[in-house]
Amino acid sequence: MDFLTTYNLTGLAIGIGTFAIIGLFHPLVIKGEYHFGVGCWWAFLAMGILALTGSILVHHLFWSTLLAVWGASSFWSIGELFQQRKRVEKGWFPANPKRKRK
Repeated sequence: MDFLTTYNLTGLAIGIGTFAIIGLFHPLVIKGEYHFGVGCWWAFLAMGILALTGSILVHHLFWSTLLAVWGASSFWSIGELFQQRKRVEKGWFPANPKRKRK
């Protein structure tokens, strides 16, 4: 971490981490809706609560910020799950043939 502050790279590292976290949640939403439907929203809620709690408890600015981004992305993903269901209904994404649709 001293390397990041010495060379003033903390903001860049947080930006790269944020990009990676958001990039990770995109396929998580798609796969989650495909395999479990919107019923997995509670997992994103739990993950968001844990991440934001961790963000408050962690004293290091870098890790606290990334945990907050993780938590916010988790909460955002709940809404995206329901949007993903609509995208599947429109035929934009494949529906899981093994799972019954409501």
